[in-house]
Amino acid sequence: MAETYVSGVAGRYATALFELARDANAVDAVKADLDRFAALIAESDDLKRLVRSAVFSSEEQERAVAAILDKAGIGGLAGNFFKTVAANRRLFTVEAIIRAYEALVFAYKGEVMAEVTVAQPLSESHAATLKQALDAMTGKNVKLAVEVDPSLLGGLKVKLGSKLVDASLKTKLNSIRTAMKEVR
Repeated sequence: MAETYVSGVAGRYATALFELARDANAVDAVKADLDRFAALIAESDDLKRLVRSAVFSSEEQERAVAAILDKAGIGGLAGNFFKTVAANRRLFTVEAIIRAYEALVFAYKGEVMAEVTVAQPLSESHAATLKQALDAMTGKNVKLAVEVDPSLLGGLKVKLGSKLVDASLKTKLNSIRTAMKEVR
């Protein structure tokens, strides 16, 4: 595995969890549990508030997280991890931890995540064509995370690691507008 560096508090927690999961042969199981918890956060404003707010005590966060994990069926390594994060008053970093863990898993598997923003949903054939092009460009297996943003008007933006390719109609129109202002 090529070294992947994640930094900050979230990076340290994600690295510790990844190493435990790798040693326990549970990398994919833990990722599935983290993804499930991330989906719960995305679906619930109350859970977002619990995760992001500093007004709750660590005991309140621990109790709430334990109940949520129990109801969602998240246990084992990931369940204990979330409880530890809550006990250490670091629940506000859980979303960043999940993203950092995902980056570590992708690097471990020789995969890369491409964040693609499009004006309209991609058809399966367009997504496959884009994936093939990115696979060929990187020499790795690229996973697409597609987000729809109608304000782009057309085209797409692709973020791959620290590189961003912006081929959106919105950006092209803004460039033309700027060039027209310079002509005056």
